[in-house]
Order: sequence, then C-alpha cells, then structure tokens
Amino acid sequence: MDKIVADVIVVQEQDFDVAAEYARFAGDATIGAVVMFVGRVRDLNPQPELIALELEHYPKMTERALQQIVADAKARWPLDAVTLIHRVGPLRPAEQIVLVLTASAHRDAAYAANAYIMDYLKTEAPFWKKEVTANASIWVDARESDQTARQRWE
Repeated sequence: MDKIVADVIVVQEQDFDVAAEYARFAGDATIGAVVMFVGRVRDLNPQPELIALELEHYPKMTERALQQIVADAKARWPLDAVTLIHRVGPLRPAEQIVLVLTASAHRDAAYAANAYIMDYLKTEAPFWKKEVTANASIWVDARESDQTARQRWE
C-alpha cells in the first residue's frame, strides 16, 4: 500500500489547527499509532506577569535544523510521517507554540520518536526566545534540564 501522508515541517507565525493536522492521518490504514505533543506558552518564569514570549529565528537555518531532527528520528524509528509545526513571533501565555505528531504502525516508535524530536528541538533548533513583561525584556537561556533530557538519546 502506498503511503498517502507526507511529512510537514513548518515554521510560521500563525496558530495551527490540531484537529486538522491530526485528520491528515485518517486515510492511511498502515498507521496504527499517532502520538501528539502540543507545547503552549507557560507563565512559570522568574519574571512576574509575562506579557509575551517572543521567538525569533533565521529561516533557512532553522528549517534546515528541523528537517535534520525529523530525518534523524525517521532513521531511528519506523515512522510513517511526522508533522512538526513551530511558531515564531510574539506569543501570549497559553497560546500554542509547537506541534509534533509522529505516526507509525506501532505505538512504541511513535512515542519514542515524539519525545526524541521534542528533546532535540529544545536543544538543537536555533530559536531565540525573549520573555516580555511590563517592566523588562529578557532573553531566555538554554536550560540544563533540556540538555539532560536530550542526552538520553545519545
């Protein structure tokens, strides 16, 4: 049976429709599992009263990095398709920021690949994040916990 679902790897400012992205997998009977991760902007930072999280990127560099992360995941696990959508620009708390859908014949591959992609997104994808509050704007440093999470895949 031919695969009917292609990978989607996009960096965009506009929000995404989770149901519509999931629906792309509906017609492919070889897919037995779809794992979804939706990241949202959270307001748990040290700066009080987060107004926005601003994400900047260098388009060609960032898209190339995302494509490589997905290619690496597909080399490790038997994935049928991946959807990776990452937003940039100013985002307010509770807005969606990232969507990762991993589809496979088997759930173990879909779960592991989804976690792998997120761990590498947090550490290898070139996004620059700035927290904006009423009183200040502060660039966000990489977190040690993200590096530790990624190391489990090495």
